Amino acid sequence: MASSGEEPRSSAPGRAGTGTELSPTADAAQLDTAEDFEVLEEEEEEEEEEDLSELPPLEDVGRPPAPPREDTQAPEQGGGEAAEDPQEWLDVLGSGLLKKKTLVPGRGVDTRPRKGQDVTIRLKATLEDGSVVEENPALTFTLGDCDVLQALDLCVQLLEMGETALIVSDAKYCYGAQGRSPDVPPNAALTLEVELLAARDAPDLELLSGKEKIELANRKRERGNFFYQQADYVLAINSYDIALKIISSSSKVDFSPDEETELLDVKVKCLNNLAASQLKLDHYEAALKSCNLVLEHQPGNIKALFRKGKVLAQQGEYREAIPILKAALKLEPSNKTIHAELSKLVKKHADQKNVETEMYRKMLGNPSAAGAPGKCKDKLPWSIPWKWLFGATAIALGGVALSVVIAARN
Repeated sequence: MASSGEEPRSSAPGRAGTGTELSPTADAAQLDTAEDFEVLEEEEEEEEEEDLSELPPLEDVGRPPAPPREDTQAPEQGGGEAAEDPQEWLDVLGSGLLKKKTLVPGRGVDTRPRKGQDVTIRLKATLEDGSVVEENPALTFTLGDCDVLQALDLCVQLLEMGETALIVSDAKYCYGAQGRSPDVPPNAALTLEVELLAARDAPDLELLSGKEKIELANRKRERGNFFYQQADYVLAINSYDIALKIISSSSKVDFSPDEETELLDVKVKCLNNLAASQLKLDHYEAALKSCNLVLEHQPGNIKALFRKGKVLAQQGEYREAIPILKAALKLEPSNKTIHAELSKLVKKHADQKNVETEMYRKMLGNPSAAGAPGKCKDKLPWSIPWKWLFGATAIALGGVALSVVIAARN
């Protein structure tokens, strides 16, 4: 927790989502302590890692990063002079957990930004003890895309151009139960001082260069990774979906082969991360679709194979899941996680077959396995004479038919 004597974190003007790259640490494993395979990883490590137990459910993620844009929240000190303003607090959600108060009026309701627009704000964030944890003189983000703290996304759309407001938010709409190491403790409420500086329509996706499209899609993907680490899988899915829409959008600009390859790489990462989030919510059909889309592009993608096997196993489709996990294990023979999952599925499949066999025996009136062979032996002596009888009958009928034909010719 930052003390009031610490230097506040300062952010250079820029777009949300362009913060420091996450560092790969063991802390990431806390997201899924029961499953080593579900550990977030860094992009740069992806090619080097050989053990899937080190691979994450999300592509290129380490420990929860300080969200680049949302870190700006204002201390109550920021509105010192305005504290005497008689303006009433607005209970944004009606729950008392998110409140807004105008400090400096704006230019009218007609100047409020719309969802989908790129907005630029001045931000200052403080804890309840007055410690400044973030300052950004010009933070730009797409309104409504969950690029920043929910408190900002919900309140900025209520600001008028030029308006300065004080926002007091519960931890639920900031950094939640996990906080943001090292300056925002778990379950910390924040005070945000926000001034709306500009709002403009977002760029036309069709006119973006390859580099611009890659950067934009990566920002949305990284935001999804942040939400995944916060265990907010619904918002994670939302961010990955936005990234995929950006990648799949038509373009009037020609991309270089390298840019096409990089776009495909980002797409695969988003789909893999999307499948991981969908699995967390037990959305098995959606997760299966995401895995299949990855495998269409990269049939040997181990993460997609592993998750597809897990999805099928969760659906009770052990017969289909086992060969998929075997294929993943063939690609990564030393991976202990796949070994363990495969062994577990083989055992479950064997148990399932035994249960089904016993059920069929009971349905057919054969309560025990021992009784079945005996009955077969009792029937065995009768089976041969019946075959002979059938053969003899066929020969006799053939002879009669031949006699009739000969007689007719004569």
